[in-house]
Amino acid sequence: MSLTDTYDTPAPIPEPSGLPAAAPTQPADLLLRVYYEDTDAAGVVYYANYLRFCERARTEWLRALGFSQQAMFASDGLAFVVTRVEADYLRGAELDDWLRVASEVAASGRASLVFRQRVWRGDVLLFDSRVTVACVDMLSKRPRRLPASLAALLPPRTPDSPDNNASTEPA
Repeated sequence: MSLTDTYDTPAPIPEPSGLPAAAPTQPADLLLRVYYEDTDAAGVVYYANYLRFCERARTEWLRALGFSQQAMFASDGLAFVVTRVEADYLRGAELDDWLRVASEVAASGRASLVFRQRVWRGDVLLFDSRVTVACVDMLSKRPRRLPASLAALLPPRTPDSPDNNASTEPA
């Protein structure tokens, strides 16, 4: 008897070739596999790792739009900082599972973005979150407007945008 006879082997999913260049209002997907290092003693993905998966997906979303966080920091001293996370853990992922992290901009402000990020195994929703990131000048540690080239790609701000009434944002 071989291991493959004993354990269910997940059906292979083609390796992603990167995110397609899509409009930022459309969800962008990142495919990833669960490794042993992602799991806890019970064999399921450790809760904090879902946040790591979402971080990777946001980074890839920016890359798909042609933005490098490293270049943004080097040229303008700007970085994105997570300021709020709301998360619902619905089901656990396990070793060797293929996961899809779907990311989309739910709201945008002058200096922030709110992402709706969900982690799926097939058609089963495992994790549902809203992550707010602020664009920050890393020298002054103060909020700064999103780069104009990125802001131009985003949907218009709405009255419920996260920093619509922010008093700490410079003009």
